[in-house]
Amino acid sequence: MDGRVLPVLLGPTGQPPKTYRIPVPDADGGPPTVLVYRRAPRGHGRLGIQRGWKYEYDPEGKAGGGLKWPWSKPGKPADTDG
Repeated sequence: MDGRVLPVLLGPTGQPPKTYRIPVPDADGGPPTVLVYRRAPRGHGRLGIQRGWKYEYDPEGKAGGGLKWPWSKPGKPADTDG
């Protein structure tokens, strides 16, 4: 990131997105590196009210943060045909 401040687009519920993926171009012309930032609470005030959101860098950059429905099945283990 080069220090610019970008506007945050809000969703239909008025909340900022849970993750931001920022593609950074490669200096040698290769594929871009994608930096992933995840939303985290900024902190709490004196009365215990949340003060807002901040974005923290996620070095692993795993996919996730999607909808989690109660009827969704957990991930299947790797198939072992041995």
